[in-house]
Amino acid sequence: MRGHKTIAYVDGANLHNAIRQYDWSFDYARFRVWLREKYGADKAYLFLGLIPRNGHIYSRLQEAGFILEFKEVTYGGGGIVEGNCDADMIVRVMRDTYEHPNDQTVIITSDGDFTSLVKFLIEKKRIRCIVSPSPSNKCSILLKRTGVPISYLFDQRGILSKRKSPR
Repeated sequence: MRGHKTIAYVDGANLHNAIRQYDWSFDYARFRVWLREKYGADKAYLFLGLIPRNGHIYSRLQEAGFILEFKEVTYGGGGIVEGNCDADMIVRVMRDTYEHPNDQTVIITSDGDFTSLVKFLIEKKRIRCIVSPSPSNKCSILLKRTGVPISYLFDQRGILSKRKSPR
């Protein structure tokens, strides 16, 4: 791997939903450090819907070292936010694959919609691993079938949880 850079691509909605589902006090700053230390991720792109009232959250994510990639959202029935970033993330990975031919890729998702991308990265020998925000039993079987190594963020809960401040 010497001479190679590693870039992490985070499916923000998938990560957010896993954190919420498992009532996890997740520390994004620790997560960014973990990606750098565990996988050598020089860059970490975080794909998410742009909701103006969340500006303070976006600032903290940038301070933690994430490069934010936004998608404009719409609001469906009942005010539900809609803004799937999967296609944006896939395009970014594909572009980087061609523009930076020696870089390795870490994909952070549990979503089987990324299976075709993972297979492409396997062909190009450009994928290092998948990091699933969900436990093993909730990660897409389609991703598992690719044979790419998968690690589970859920197994890192002790490391990636926010620390309670002393009183």
